[in-house]
Amino acid sequence: MIATERLYPIRRPMAAACAGAAVAILGGLIGLGGAEFRLPILIGIFALFPHRAVRTNLLISLATLAMSAVARLSFVHTTSVADFKIEIVGMLVGGIIAAWLGAGYLRSVPKSRMMGVIAALLLVTAVLLATETPFSGVAWSVLASGSAWTLPVAIVAGMLVGAISSLLGVAGGEFIIPILIFIFGADIHTAGTASVLISIPVVLTGVARHWLTGHYRSQSLLVYLVLPMAIGSGVGAMVGGYLAAWAPTDALRITLAIILAMSAIKLWSKGNAH
Repeated sequence: MIATERLYPIRRPMAAACAGAAVAILGGLIGLGGAEFRLPILIGIFALFPHRAVRTNLLISLATLAMSAVARLSFVHTTSVADFKIEIVGMLVGGIIAAWLGAGYLRSVPKSRMMGVIAALLLVTAVLLATETPFSGVAWSVLASGSAWTLPVAIVAGMLVGAISSLLGVAGGEFIIPILIFIFGADIHTAGTASVLISIPVVLTGVARHWLTGHYRSQSLLVYLVLPMAIGSGVGAMVGGYLAAWAPTDALRITLAIILAMSAIKLWSKGNAH
């Protein structure tokens, strides 16, 4: 581990908490954790290099997931999660494998290419966020219930989610939920709860890999950025979830997709400028 991994010169815990809360409120309004929007902030405002920003985002995502899971999983008995146990297990297996390998692969991505990788994935997320809106009421699935392809497709889908989680430091709900709905035929409430069940072990795997390789040893980073941003994110997620009932969700999704796309383009330009 390089010496600079222990150093984090910025001391703005209140700004970190407010940024975390603002992002989580926006995410909560459309049913996401907001990690996709937090990553550009970590790079652009809190001056983290791309690799470190991804690892930090993953750690904050885990803390935020842990806070939101308590409330979300208390409603597990009201959903049909048990009917999708094969899909969930398959995505868990694939996601954990990909998250472990992806966390190790992250170190080998050259700094000159990392910004482009992040920008490309954020742009894909923005497109998915925008295109999800017109299909939100559609009730169909690619695979029929009980299909022999269910487990292998679930494993491959989980590997995709695990890879994205490793490269962006996100929980992957923006990808997990559409996969469960449009490929496996889950309803939106079941997909949301299953997403938490899948995301927590996948994110935890990535965090564990980074922790074992010594990338979370900076006390200044943990105290002045990760902790306050995680607390702000937890509070923001609750506020956003409460306000979601009155929010114009479809319009907000389109707006946030445009903002995310603009952030991706800005990061791409910034990466090419170096």
